[in-house]
Amino acid sequence: MAEYLIKNGFVFDPVLGINGDRADVAIKDGRIVETTEVSNPKTIDASGMTVMAGGLDIHAHVAGPKVNIGRNYRPEDKLFTYRPKNGVERMQGGFSVPTTFRTGYNYARMGYTTVMEAAMPPLYARHVHEEIRDTPIIDEGAYPVFGNNWFVLEYLKNNEIENTAAYAAWLLRAAKGYAIKVVNPGGTEAWGWGLNCLNVNDPVPYFDITPAQIIRGLIEANEYLGLPHSMHIHANNLGNPGNYTTTLDTFRISEGIRPRNRFGRDQVMHHTHVQFHSYGGDSWGTFESKAPEIIDYVNTHDNITIDIGAVTLDETTTMTADGPFEHHLTELNHLKWANADVELETAAGVVPYVYSPTIRVCAVQWAIGLELALLAKDLMRVFISTDHPNAGPFTRYPRVFKWLMSQEARQQQIDSFKNSDKVVAASHIAGIDRELSLYEIAQMTRAGPAKALGLAHMYGSLKPGLEADVAVFDFNPNEPYRPDDIERAFSNARYLFKTGVQIINEGEIVSNGNKRTLWVDAKVNENPQVMRDVREKFLRYYTVTQNNYEVQGRHYVPNPYVIEVDATQ
Repeated sequence: MAEYLIKNGFVFDPVLGINGDRADVAIKDGRIVETTEVSNPKTIDASGMTVMAGGLDIHAHVAGPKVNIGRNYRPEDKLFTYRPKNGVERMQGGFSVPTTFRTGYNYARMGYTTVMEAAMPPLYARHVHEEIRDTPIIDEGAYPVFGNNWFVLEYLKNNEIENTAAYAAWLLRAAKGYAIKVVNPGGTEAWGWGLNCLNVNDPVPYFDITPAQIIRGLIEANEYLGLPHSMHIHANNLGNPGNYTTTLDTFRISEGIRPRNRFGRDQVMHHTHVQFHSYGGDSWGTFESKAPEIIDYVNTHDNITIDIGAVTLDETTTMTADGPFEHHLTELNHLKWANADVELETAAGVVPYVYSPTIRVCAVQWAIGLELALLAKDLMRVFISTDHPNAGPFTRYPRVFKWLMSQEARQQQIDSFKNSDKVVAASHIAGIDRELSLYEIAQMTRAGPAKALGLAHMYGSLKPGLEADVAVFDFNPNEPYRPDDIERAFSNARYLFKTGVQIINEGEIVSNGNKRTLWVDAKVNENPQVMRDVREKFLRYYTVTQNNYEVQGRHYVPNPYVIEVDATQ
């Protein structure tokens, strides 16, 4: 592989404590090395530019059946097409639900090199991995959903943590998954009965268990296994006025549980897209921000991480394994709705949505997402996301950067709102003058997510020995700039390297790279009961055989990066 030396850039690396200092970055054999270790490198002059590690997206919906439903039944979204100018890129389409090709290329253009698919139905894991395989450049992993799985509900009803952990280990291997994901615990299963679980103590029909028991049990199973990432949760009561109390109740379930892993994470819960869970009021008429209450808990408890789920004020396509919420949403906006039930495991819904700046609720949602970041004290535990595509497409991340880094940009947006005085009264954004720095943006998009995912030994920094994922942006932080300059620069990386391969040169994609799929191989002591339960339920309930269920062979995962976890000791 070629050697490279990126010279004279303004480097931002929270792991190394480098905050905009001029520094050189050397690449050799796919890794970051000391500058003295390269002998005849290709030199890139990054003078006047910003240099960071490749970005990591901890939570996005980019592959799998619900994403494909969104592509199929929203042909209007495909009007956004891109015809490549060279022979490297493939034809691309889609805005809120881009094609696999456009997904990889657009993440690369923003300087991102690793993305995690946030909700994989195990029954459709082969579909998910086919789309991951088809997505160029970016490394990807996927989170299988566990919070409404019949095996999990039955084991946790009897407080069988060891059996839950053994089943989780088997399912992670079978689906080639990365982490334990929980969506509306118990509520999605209740939806099969036309019901929901709107707080952590609501009973799940038939199974006689509560969301609180599911959440705590899966946290304990996660730590029993010592997985690299925390239990990753989308809590109950998403999107409803007054739901912040449910969010705080969910946070509290994690108290008293200590992390058990060798990957450097210090947390036992990751709560995703918290903007959707930070609502006050008792109706849409009294809807208001409760971001200060939510982030105060996060600031004072170091056992959780969150991502913000920032609203970008776009037309988009919502999709989630929270089936009852999507039905609720289509009753609100009266747009087309799709719903699917996945046998024994989960469900999903898809509904288009427009976050209009002329609607007060949408404007307050925009404010809440930003407030969570601007009021946070430790940005190594608070990450940027849009819950793509639910609060807006991931391609708006640079716009979120702009809003977070510029009070002027936020004020311009506030002034553009219809009835902006009502938006200001229901939120706190107008009273916040904090402007995040590029160092803090690097914490939220590089160093922090890498640590939370247990991948700090690979990604998130320019430390020698790590993967050579390096992004260079045509942005000089030491010269005067306008807010729009931030969005423009971070939407179009000047140079990008992925594991030492140059992907972007002078703003043009020049390689499809050599992407990998990340998955966890969790080893546990032999558990005959769990394997007997698996065989029995496949014979009795599933419409596929166990052999046709498991993801096997290089056809599905052609370039795996396997993280081994041993819970047998």
